[in-house]
Amino acid sequence: MSGITRLALAGLMATTSVLGLTTLANAQDGTPGGTLRILGTADIDHFDPTSGALVTTNNFLRAVSRQLISYQASTDENVRITPEGDLAVEVPQPTNDGLTYTFKLRQGAMWNAPSGPRQITSVDFELGIKRLCNPALGSAALTYYQDLIVGLADFCAGFSEVEPTVEAMKAYIEANDVTGIETPDDETIVINLTQKAGDFIYMLSLPTAAPAPVEVLDYMPDGPDYRANFIASGPYTPGNYVPDSQLQLVRNPAWSAESDPLRKAYVDQIDITFGVQPDAALQQLQSGDGDMTYDITIPPAILQLLTATGDNKLMTVSSGNTAFLFINTVSDNNNGALKDVRIRQALNYAIDKTAIVQQQGGPTVGQPVHGIFGPGVLGYHEFNLYPSPEDKGDPEKAKALLAEAGYPDGITLKMPFRNQNNEPAIAQTIQASLAKAGITIELTPVAPADYYSKFMTNPVNTKDGTWDIAPVGWTPDWAGGSARSVFQPQFTYNGTHQTYNYTDYNNPEATALGLEAVNATTPEEVAALWSKVDELVMADAPVVPYLANKVLLYRGPAVQNFQPYALGVQGDWTNVWLQR
Repeated sequence: MSGITRLALAGLMATTSVLGLTTLANAQDGTPGGTLRILGTADIDHFDPTSGALVTTNNFLRAVSRQLISYQASTDENVRITPEGDLAVEVPQPTNDGLTYTFKLRQGAMWNAPSGPRQITSVDFELGIKRLCNPALGSAALTYYQDLIVGLADFCAGFSEVEPTVEAMKAYIEANDVTGIETPDDETIVINLTQKAGDFIYMLSLPTAAPAPVEVLDYMPDGPDYRANFIASGPYTPGNYVPDSQLQLVRNPAWSAESDPLRKAYVDQIDITFGVQPDAALQQLQSGDGDMTYDITIPPAILQLLTATGDNKLMTVSSGNTAFLFINTVSDNNNGALKDVRIRQALNYAIDKTAIVQQQGGPTVGQPVHGIFGPGVLGYHEFNLYPSPEDKGDPEKAKALLAEAGYPDGITLKMPFRNQNNEPAIAQTIQASLAKAGITIELTPVAPADYYSKFMTNPVNTKDGTWDIAPVGWTPDWAGGSARSVFQPQFTYNGTHQTYNYTDYNNPEATALGLEAVNATTPEEVAALWSKVDELVMADAPVVPYLANKVLLYRGPAVQNFQPYALGVQGDWTNVWLQR
């Protein structure tokens, strides 16, 4: 695989579909200066690239960190999902029968180190990979790399025995190496894999695979000291920060445009304000008092108005995003009822997916989905193991399965939801549709910033039955052939609990087929294998898929060159300019 030749920015005119309209995105050289104002509801989950997990966080990390591989921001979907060299000079072809990748680092790419700008080296990349399995925080993406890079599993096993203190973790990292990562000189990285992986290049585009400066070993991963002493490699670095209120990004003096082919960094400063409600945020964008959004979903009523008026600042972007109910098969609530596949199947039959689509804004922005993969993921296909007329649910079929499982009078389940955007309304829609099948849902709102980071990812909550079913969303971690990034973190289990496989779900046959898919050599073979994986998982019914979303993006009138960045599913902060 090799990176495409970058399109010249000067004079480039790209077209993109904007809710039925065609707009021209002018990508000519822009006007530097000004402050970009971003509006959001919840704070950034992590500053540390190692542990950043949310799609929205990728936009922050795009601005402050760099990876070996990344993507050009573009309204052209093919350009947007084609990997390109970022810190690496180019995307290399693998050697050694697909098991070895050799990267040359771009010279002039610097850390904003306390002692002054310092070149990013091959050793920094190995340090970043080592930090993935630190016992204090770790990374939700670790499973992608752990069994794939030679020696990383052994390194992580040893690290897991280390006391999670700054001193002990630093000592372990400095005394041990990952045998599959070679650094023959400062600008050369050789990575050896245990097996072929056609999607390995995409994995290296994730912020979690970013290099790390040696200074971070003196701080607890993503702790207060880490954040206060953040060392940037991207064009911006954190300035003033008030948790849950505001974050300022200012220019990184160590960054140079000559060393970065993907970020122009036109604006001087980026101000992010948290705690803004969706209606207020959209009003600020329309009035010109704000420029872009961080994690805000456009409310359906406002969406209808924008589409009716043909507002050309509205754009849809496909991301493979799906929403579903995860089912808690671990707790003993209701005498362990959810461990019975018939009750999980009843939930799949009972839900009214069409009503949820309407609540989301209608078929323009979403569609019912019946498997773990969404449109745009290689392996997605139309199938439905739990059909209902027009996807409106089949309460009678659900009641029959409940009765067969020993619950003829129905069942009561606990469902938390993220108290953000229109998610409370969707939770109520789910509650109403399941009630028709005799399934009573007790709703519990959870603060947006805590929902994943503290509530859902806490195994104690799952074991203790704090929740029975929970609405969650998933966007593939990388662009392109991304089925692995949907399946592996959520639906595989090798004896070690994974962050987003809340119930340690496992289907050995599906896992084996997934491995075949990763090693397959043609798109047709890859798609066929992942399709079988999807059907095997849904036969177990560990989740209730209900919605495949298109992401709606809106911007203020001052924003120019609004080009989406694939991993952030948002206009690229580092390439827009302002015209006030």
